[in-house]
Amino acid sequence: MAKGRPRAFDTDKALDAALKVFWRKGYEGSSLSDLTEAMGINPPSLYAAFGNKEALFRKALDRYAGSSSLRLHDALAEPSARRVVERLLRGAAEMLTDPCNPPGCLMVQGALSCSDTAQSVREELIARRSSNERELCHRLERAKADGDLPEGAEPADLARYLNILLQGMAVQAAGGATRAELDRVTDLALRIWPG
Repeated sequence: MAKGRPRAFDTDKALDAALKVFWRKGYEGSSLSDLTEAMGINPPSLYAAFGNKEALFRKALDRYAGSSSLRLHDALAEPSARRVVERLLRGAAEMLTDPCNPPGCLMVQGALSCSDTAQSVREELIARRSSNERELCHRLERAKADGDLPEGAEPADLARYLNILLQGMAVQAAGGATRAELDRVTDLALRIWPG
């Protein structure tokens, strides 16, 4: 069996370039020509290395989620619910406004304007955000069981509140909000946090 020609490009660098395009433009806003230009490859090379646009997006999303998951797990390991919240929100403010990256969040930006033809992408993004919310809820349930949250606190409601706050911060960052502005949102959230 004949071996194929070796790739003339670095797949990791190409995937990083595609991730940034998807992050800036969302799934549907990213055209094949946007992607191939940023990746420095032609369409046949994209298909050979990554499959179709949706498969490329999922690979980029996995890469993005890997670094986001590390931040979430680090936050969830904090000793108190309040510290979990502070680390999560401050880390988000830093990441969402990092000048080395497009502003905002790929998991929010990617789904904001998906048509019916991209329903599977929208569902994937919703599932990933829901999974993060469930992890946060489990940590807050443990905090409540440990007496770290008051008796009337509802972990599921608090997790949903934080998820909505994080998504809102992502939208605000994509619209130009600064880290200082997002840090003030964190300060307010911590002032009203139960316990």
